[in-house]
Amino acid sequence: MSASKKTAWAVAAAVFVPLVLAAPAAHADGKDSQDKQPKPPLAMSQVGGALLGLPGTQVRLKAGAPVLPKELSARSWIVADAENGQVLASHNAHWPLAPASTLKMLFADTLLPKFPKTQNHLVTVQDLAGMGEGSSLVGVKEKQTYSVHDLWLGVFLRSGNDAVHVLTNMNHGLQQTVRDMNDQAAELQALDTKVVSPDGYDAPG
Repeated sequence: MSASKKTAWAVAAAVFVPLVLAAPAAHADGKDSQDKQPKPPLAMSQVGGALLGLPGTQVRLKAGAPVLPKELSARSWIVADAENGQVLASHNAHWPLAPASTLKMLFADTLLPKFPKTQNHLVTVQDLAGMGEGSSLVGVKEKQTYSVHDLWLGVFLRSGNDAVHVLTNMNHGLQQTVRDMNDQAAELQALDTKVVSPDGYDAPG
């Protein structure tokens, strides 16, 4: 894997995961909802070091370093040096959680090289079938022709699950795309990642 790809994914892990996996706030009536929140496993994968396998926040602050902000609410996060991969701090780093739309980064990394941006595609009913209720949509319509470039704009700018589904069908369907994404995750050594749906919509497994 190239150095640039390693850097990009290290930055993505540090920046995007905390934003998407933030835990819900306490109830407005002041009652703490912590007891109802899911708890991390007591022991997790130790890939990257023993501390990463422990629940809770793990950091070894050097003298003079500022303490971590107390208001961090993400269920799982990791901060790493994008140049050398050294983990600076983490919180439930290996806790398996639903990825939501952060999975679209892996989708793009897997499928972007497959189709020239000038290629056109006539959208069919099958292309848009099977989207989860409440999915974010960019407004792709059946019987309309779109360029690959425009479909990717729908993925990146609006997190459009409809655009993801069209590109998925262009890639020979759901099962093939899931296999491709899991293979790409393995190549990137994203060993905690298990793809079930290309758009990141919650699904069993």
